[in-house]
Amino acid sequence: MIDGGLNAYHLQYLMFGALWTIGLSLIAFVGGGLAGGLIALCRVSPNRALRWATIAWIQLIQGTPLLVVLFLCYFGLSIMGLELPGIVAASIAMIVYVSAYLGEIWRGCIESVPRTQWEAAECLALSRAQRMRLVVLPQAVRIATPPTVGFMVQIVKNTSLASIVGFIELVRAGQLINNSIFQPFLVYLLIAVIYFAICYPLSVWSRKLEQRQQFGIRPAAPSANAT
Repeated sequence: MIDGGLNAYHLQYLMFGALWTIGLSLIAFVGGGLAGGLIALCRVSPNRALRWATIAWIQLIQGTPLLVVLFLCYFGLSIMGLELPGIVAASIAMIVYVSAYLGEIWRGCIESVPRTQWEAAECLALSRAQRMRLVVLPQAVRIATPPTVGFMVQIVKNTSLASIVGFIELVRAGQLINNSIFQPFLVYLLIAVIYFAICYPLSVWSRKLEQRQQFGIRPAAPSANAT
């Protein structure tokens, strides 16, 4: 039976899809972040073969649409006899996609640490691992925070493509509801509002972090007793 409009059940189903959107985004960020950190370290490795291998990986993934990666993970693996549920295929595809972009973002942040910091750490007779862990990476993390938070917005929005492989996230939930009530403008307007509610705080947070990094913390006013 066709319902005449949105009701509480439809709104609950949309919220269910929104929760899965957030969940898939977290899976992609955590998994892609772990892989991206490894890729970033390989990109700055003194081993030339390792650097070129990670460059090839990044160029391959960044040059391939996410939709194609999703199809390869869902349909391609099934052809080889590995049947994956939609959420597993979507998670793998998102992790692969995010790892390439975060790896390149973090590589740039590591290399943006002033060379004087690298040289000072080397003068202290620290090993390369110690230089990275104690000197370079703490500074690179501070530089990387704003672009990483900003990229999280792209992760959230790109999860909408997971509906192609049957995973019920926000867009797929909206499609199913629209097939029932045939009110696409209302349904997709509500989906847009939910996406905005998820992404806008991340955008604001990213801008604040970027401003804090650019201008730094304002120094305290000198005391009246200062000489």
